[in-house]
Formats: sequence, C-alpha cells, structure tokens
Amino acid sequence: MEMTLNKFKRAIQQRELQIGLWSHLSNHVSTEVIGGSGFDWIVLDAEHSPNETFLLHQQLQALTEGGSHPVVRLAWNDKVLIKRVLDIGVQTLLVPYVQTAEEARAAVAATRYPGAGTRGFTGLSRASRFGRIKDYHARAQDEICVLVQVETAEALDNLEAIAAVEGVDGVFIGPGDLSAAMGYLNNPAHPDMQRIFQQTVARIIAAGKPAGILTGDENLARQYIDWGCTFTAVGADIALLARASEQLAARFQQVKATRVKAA
Repeated sequence: MEMTLNKFKRAIQQRELQIGLWSHLSNHVSTEVIGGSGFDWIVLDAEHSPNETFLLHQQLQALTEGGSHPVVRLAWNDKVLIKRVLDIGVQTLLVPYVQTAEEARAAVAATRYPGAGTRGFTGLSRASRFGRIKDYHARAQDEICVLVQVETAEALDNLEAIAAVEGVDGVFIGPGDLSAAMGYLNNPAHPDMQRIFQQTVARIIAAGKPAGILTGDENLARQYIDWGCTFTAVGADIALLARASEQLAARFQQVKATRVKAA
C-alpha cells in the first residue's frame, strides 16, 4: 500500500491559494457534509470544541471521499496529543499558542521519529494503514505538515525566529486571541488590529513561509487573500448553521406574527 501524499502541504509550499472552513461541530455526519462542499481544507478543531481522539478518528473517515484535506487544531502544543492524532492518520497539524522558536521546535520534534524527533513508535496505526505501508516510518515526516499559530505579543516579537524553524511549514495568525492579547477583545476587525494583521502577513511572507488566517467576514477574507495569505479559512460550520437557522426562523416568525395580527 502506498503512502497518502499530503496535497495541502505541497500546495502551500507552491503558494497555491487554499480556501478552508472551520469545523466546531465535532461530528462525523456534519463533517462528511461539509467535506464535499468544495473547500480545499477543513479544520477539525480540538482546542475550542468538544473533540477527542475517537471523534476525530470518525471525522477523518468521513472526509476520506469528500476532497477536503483535514487539518487538526490541537488542544495544546503537547507531544502526547500530537502522537495520538498522527497515529490516527492526521497529516496536517495546527499547533496553537506557539510563542517562541523553542516551542516551535518542540512541536516539529513531536512529529518526527527518534533520530529526528520524539514521536513514539507503533507499527499498527491507522496512519500506516495498520502496518500495510511498509516504509511508513521512514517517509512519514515528508507528508506531515506543521502549522504553528501565533496569537500573542510575545509570538509577534519572535515571529521571524519561529518561522525560521526547520519543519515549520506555515504560520497561522490566530485573530481572536491575538486581538485579545493586544487589547481588542472580540474586535479583530478594529483598524489597529487590521494593521497588525497586514504587517504580520508581510513578515511571515518575508520570512519565507506561507501565511494563514481565519475570518467569518467575506470582505475581510478577500482582503487577507489580497495581502498574500496562502491558506485562509473563510467561515465555520457552527456559524453557518446558527445564522442560517436564525434567519429561517425569523422569516417564519414574521409569517406567524402576521397571521396572529390578522386574526
């Protein structure tokens, strides 16, 4: 059996625009639905969503045929969490709250087997197709993509050093936490934050790495793409569900109110 090639990793290396969607719902049924919607990548969130390894396993299975590449955002930069998601077949990781080059190196090391890192060994993981990919352990790191998330003032101070770490494949701006850290809690659209985001994207690109970001605002998403973001998440499943269901309910509550008034 052949190794699955990480097309997302190759795409961002070539600076091919990758449009993504965030998934908070932590359910294999909804994941299968959005996986066939045409997005290049889907973030399975395990930091701010009730996602655990077994649930992630199911969601990976649900994405097998949809065409969207799964990216798992971990709960923390922890080698045990990294080991577990790698073993279930995750090839692209988004590691939150990376503030220093040392933390970035630790994240990368957790994705590499001894000799190059600290990843624990097993011969029968889903990642190796249960031992059917004979050269899996020799080639695994070639197909693993490590994205680090910068979301604090300290991370911005160390941005170039973080981007320079070998094995870091992309740098993702965490707009919510970075805005909170800079004094603009729940206001990433503030002009001051937009200037910071634009400067940060430029610095990431100048450091030779692809930049990524998330927004649910379509106008901002287009702006970030124009600034040079290679991998941009343009919405979230829970927001799509919440807003669409609210709008549908509101339209028919108007019908209800009209009927009541007429009676």
